[in-house]
Order: sequence, then structure tokens, then C-alpha cells
Amino acid sequence: MISIILTDQIIHLPDLVAQVESTAAGAVATFSGNVRRHDHGKKVSTLSYAIHPQTEAILNQVVREVVNRHKVVSVAVAHRFGDIEMGQSALIVAVSAEHRDAAFTACAELVDEIKAKIPIWKHQVFTDGTDEWVNCA
Repeated sequence: MISIILTDQIIHLPDLVAQVESTAAGAVATFSGNVRRHDHGKKVSTLSYAIHPQTEAILNQVVREVVNRHKVVSVAVAHRFGDIEMGQSALIVAVSAEHRDAAFTACAELVDEIKAKIPIWKHQVFTDGTDEWVNCA
């Protein structure tokens, strides 16, 4: 089972874990990328993500490619867009597999591939009034 969510609503790690838990899986590995109050030594005041219209299709393709390389039972990926408050999750990945090695490896690869390939742009506004756009998830 593969679940992909792109949303402007708050996402919660336990919700994604519940989607991938199974009696067929002996391991669940997770990642939660949370918005922090600083970046490159500067304090962040606001953060938002903008997505390309093809983001969902590309995300689907990336997830399927990683799943095909590993023995996983289920995968759930959720990525926020729009304004996100400090401390909230921007990206959550949950992977279940028969064994921990496959779950950890697939989860780490998914996060890396998502950050490298998904057309999502981060806009940060800093407390000093400057801002930056970053092409990363």
C-alpha cells in the first residue's frame, strides 16, 4: 500500500504510522521534517512552501521507484504546502517492512529522493527582514 498526501493542513506522525502498521510488518521506520526557528545562523520568522502542479505525479513516481528497490509492506508520505508554523511537520515519511533494515533504508532513501527531486520551493522570511527561496523539500 502506498499513501501520498499533499496538503495545506497540519500533518501528524501517528496518523501516517497507523496507515503503514500491519501484522505482515515487523518494523516501522519514520521521519518527520519539522520547521525550525533558524537557518544558516539566522532566525526565521515565517516559512511557506509552494508546489508545482506536477508535484503529486512526480512524488508518486519517486515513491514507487524506491518501493520497487526494497522489500516494504507499506509507505505513507505527507508533505505540507502553504504557511507552516514553527515546530510543525513539513514532511513525514513512514515505511513498514518485514525487517528493520529494509524499513530504515527505504525511509532514508525516500527522504533523500524527495528532497532531491520533488518540485517544492521553501520561502523563508527572517527576523532581520531578509528572505530566501530554497528549492528543497
